[in-house]
Amino acid sequence: MSLVRALASITAFTALSRVAGFVRDVLTAAILGAGPVADAFFVALKLPNFFRRISAEGAFAVAFVPLYTEKLERGDAGAFASQALSLMLLVIGAFCAVAMVAMPLVLLLVAPGFEADGQRYALALDYTRITFPYLLFMSLSALIGGALNAHGRFAPFAFAPVLFNLCLIAALGRQSSARAQHPGRR
Repeated sequence: MSLVRALASITAFTALSRVAGFVRDVLTAAILGAGPVADAFFVALKLPNFFRRISAEGAFAVAFVPLYTEKLERGDAGAFASQALSLMLLVIGAFCAVAMVAMPLVLLLVAPGFEADGQRYALALDYTRITFPYLLFMSLSALIGGALNAHGRFAPFAFAPVLFNLCLIAALGRQSSARAQHPGRR
């Protein structure tokens, strides 16, 4: 793939992701509004995203991609990727399990004001336990994306944020539809 083509596809998908992200944010504000549900939702997404930046996009990406590229040139990239995948599943999976069990304490640290508001705290606890496994899937995505980039295939990994935003837009649309059918329910 030529540099210009790779740059064009990454730029196009990044721009599309920004537009889809804007639509997602508008829909989130319109559907969730301001209040305990929106607050809990935002906290639930902040925690796994914070750890994603540290692990999947931080230390892992810095270590994996150059090593994988080196192994690719030597012909033993498959075994290395398999080992990295196994280690990642073990470490991130265990971290997610511990974090979900310890989430009541974690929420007290990151959202101390929520404890006084029982509804907000309960919603944040439920939502965070639902969204935290996202960290595992995003870490897997980073591994696969790093491998694809090393093979010169940039478009699929660049498209991933677009897909994420479209999934959230679909979920928000579903929530809006459910609210329209049952106006009194949250």
